[in-house]
Amino acid sequence: MAGKPKLQFQRFTRIQRLLHILMIVSFISLALTGMTLKFAYTSWAYFLSHLLGGYQTAGYIHRFAAVIMISVFTIHIIDVVRLKRRMFQSWKALILGPDSMLFNRKDWDDLKASLKWFVGKGERPEYGRWTYWEKFDYFAVFWGIFVIGSTGATLWFPEFFTRFIPGWVLNVATIIHSDEALLATGFIFTVHFFNTHLRPEKFPMDIVIFTGRIPLEEFKLDRPAEYKALVESGQLEKFLVEPYQPIVIRTIKIFGWTALSLGLFIVVFIIYAMIFAYR
Repeated sequence: MAGKPKLQFQRFTRIQRLLHILMIVSFISLALTGMTLKFAYTSWAYFLSHLLGGYQTAGYIHRFAAVIMISVFTIHIIDVVRLKRRMFQSWKALILGPDSMLFNRKDWDDLKASLKWFVGKGERPEYGRWTYWEKFDYFAVFWGIFVIGSTGATLWFPEFFTRFIPGWVLNVATIIHSDEALLATGFIFTVHFFNTHLRPEKFPMDIVIFTGRIPLEEFKLDRPAEYKALVESGQLEKFLVEPYQPIVIRTIKIFGWTALSLGLFIVVFIIYAMIFAYR
């Protein structure tokens, strides 16, 4: 008789996982359609644009994905407000507490300790709920929504915005939107992919953002500071849940591998265009 499966730690809520999945779908859609326009003179962009139904259809897909992205960002902010009401007594506790997404002194100490650990000069730092690289990724989204989103809206509705701004701003917005999007795409599909999936302890894929759950032993190794704090406060049991069935895990991995593969292919296409065909 098979034993009862070991309990896992619930790291992410259902709404957080759903928003991340929607962000993945919208971001990959934006990257695919946007890069086909930026590198329209390459053979792969020409082929991909026709696969998507032509440049006009790609534009429709791009705008629809942008709406999803903005909606995800808006719902996330609302969820943060709800989180503050549910788990924190004040904004100060949410923003400046040990589980804050803002950078603090511990992140600086963890960064220095990590560099020493990388070269064998120290022990692995005891990371808390959020690591410094996760916080960097998190606020990169805020920057991207503001810069890429605002310039994209300007280009989407030029007749409206040129009532208030001179026409030359559209040319500047085009450059900013294009180059910032290229930077974001390159960063997500290289640095973020490595930090999340391809580093040795997580290779080949970390599915916690999809399941929301992580084996307890892995949680103790990954987030020792958070684990100790939960044990000392007696709250660890509140976050223990049963793992998903294997068929659910297989479905999640199919989605994850599809997204990962598309991202890596986009990076290869961009590198090819930048080296051999850039104009």
